[in-house]
Amino acid sequence: MLAEERLARIVEMVGRRGTASVSDLASELGISESTIRRDLDKLDQAHRLVKVHGGATTLESAHLTRDLTLDERHGLHAAEKRAICAYAATLVGPDDLVYLDAGSTVEELIGHLGEHRARYVTDSVSHAMKLAGRGFHVTVLGGELKSATESLIGPDTIAALSRYHFTIGFWGANGITPESGFTSPESNEALIKQLSMEHTARRYVLADATKFDSTSLVGFGPFSSATIVTCGDVPERYREFENVVEVSL
Repeated sequence: MLAEERLARIVEMVGRRGTASVSDLASELGISESTIRRDLDKLDQAHRLVKVHGGATTLESAHLTRDLTLDERHGLHAAEKRAICAYAATLVGPDDLVYLDAGSTVEELIGHLGEHRARYVTDSVSHAMKLAGRGFHVTVLGGELKSATESLIGPDTIAALSRYHFTIGFWGANGITPESGFTSPESNEALIKQLSMEHTARRYVLADATKFDSTSLVGFGPFSSATIVTCGDVPERYREFENVVEVSL
């Protein structure tokens, strides 16, 4: 078996199972565990899966327990994100004060925004740079920089948020269920999400369908607190909720 074919098989097996151990992968592929470990290192570095103790897991599974870096998140469900954000961009009006959460789905939204008369505020340094580069009026909140997600957290960010009353805002989520609401893996970022949502009149969570029926570690809002704009293979029970807007590819 060629090396690239073997790597593709490993990605397919991990994707099918969610998580796979080194011993199971070695046994099924008929190769040594040391070779599997080297392959997992390569696949982890290429952001095709996440290497964990004793094996590997999918990026989606890892996303529930830790924040993926922006590099890891780029390319995940890209078509769905584009469809979600093309719709979301139409919701912004000329008089809006818009809050943009950190994260790769909201980052995709920036490329679709066309309302230059609105004012934009974000806790993401990279989002602010992209907005400024497109000629938008943007304010970036102060605070401690979290390098993995390029977002701002801490008491200075909280103090800055308390001054604002946003007319509309957009957030990402790692997990969504009616029972647990919107969840994120990190408490400091979850607090910023929660506070910004509390200071926003019209709230939209942008999330592809894989986020449904998943629960991450920290909640930042009840299920009914925002309209969810989604795309993909949406579980049937979510189509009954009035606050779920499904867009097509």
